[in-house]
Amino acid sequence: MDCPKPMMKLSVYQLGLVEYPAAEELQKWLAGEIAAGRQTPALLLLEHPHVYTFGRQGNQSHLLWSAEELNKKGISLHWTDRGGDITYHGPGQLVGYPIIPLADLDTLGYLRKLEEVLIQTLADFGIQSERVEGQTGVWVSSEGDNPAPQKIASIGVRVDANRITRHGFALNVAPDMSYWDGMLACGLENQAKTSMAQLLPLTPSVEQVIPQVIDRFSAVFNAQASALSLPDFPGGRKANV
Repeated sequence: MDCPKPMMKLSVYQLGLVEYPAAEELQKWLAGEIAAGRQTPALLLLEHPHVYTFGRQGNQSHLLWSAEELNKKGISLHWTDRGGDITYHGPGQLVGYPIIPLADLDTLGYLRKLEEVLIQTLADFGIQSERVEGQTGVWVSSEGDNPAPQKIASIGVRVDANRITRHGFALNVAPDMSYWDGMLACGLENQAKTSMAQLLPLTPSVEQVIPQVIDRFSAVFNAQASALSLPDFPGGRKANV
């Protein structure tokens, strides 16, 4: 008879609005601390100011707006080491960065678990969502003349040499959807996007969605979550993070 696996202790940090480079720096620091046994596994929950990020498969030709347009709209650019191509982050989008050891879970299994967290979270708000075969992320089915599924959550991760995860997911709660017009998301033309705000009669806030994400993440990953204050870290800018 197999013994149940012990629950993972999970530190949850709710950080508010965070510049992308500061969040990336914090992820790398936490990954090193967790690998060394000085910090427990962590889940960072936050929003970013307007930013387009390129992953390891990034192609700058998939950026459609000029430098002048980017500057006018207050959008920064950032290259990163996650998987995938170009994506957008901005206010009204809940971003989650799990910094956890995978142990015997492979990367594909980890991606499917992240999708499950988001599918269950959306179901808590009455939104039925799904996976699309051959792609990573979460979609909702469309109705009417265009039956193509609409993407409501994106996922892009990095697993380091110590099998610690970085980067994670972005759930469209109530962002300004016009910012997707400036890029070919994931390098795909005409990829339909949606948000919780577009699907629900009452627009939820990011703060209202966070507790459900924590509960669902804890259940899917067999974790015991504790909300903590941000630790001090070398080079960190606590006031900005």
